[in-house]
Amino acid sequence: MEIKTGYLYHIKDEYFDVVNDDSLMQNHERGKKRPTYFTIRDKNILWFVPISSKIDKYQKIIDKKIEKYGFCNTILIEKIFNEDSAILLQNTFPTLEKYIDHVHTVDGKPARVPEKLEELILKDFIELMKLHNRGIKVFFTDIDKIKDKMLKELNNK
Repeated sequence: MEIKTGYLYHIKDEYFDVVNDDSLMQNHERGKKRPTYFTIRDKNILWFVPISSKIDKYQKIIDKKIEKYGFCNTILIEKIFNEDSAILLQNTFPTLEKYIDHVHTVDGKPARVPEKLEELILKDFIELMKLHNRGIKVFFTDIDKIKDKMLKELNNK
């Protein structure tokens, strides 16, 4: 399976056991393949951005951030396949291809977000990574620690 930026995927429960990080959004229930993740390919590392249907919950957070900072680029609420979805950039984490369970499908076809939305997500992700690299905490989990763990796995093949 070729993993591409802009498509939606599901992750294996095994990933959460290996990483063992309570700050990650977990698969809802063992055996259920949710949430769905927007994927960004960065060479051998895949960045997974959780997608949630809990619009009311995340709209309140967005509103508070806008009130405090004048904007919010850590959570987006956009339509994905005609449904409002919260795109949780603040919950992004790195993973590897081997931890992908399957591609999300709609009407039997691999699910890809619209190109304009993909561009928006990538723009915000790049901005958040710049802030992160300057030492500003924008991600809930320690993405550097997890990325190092994933790179070590790759090098120990």
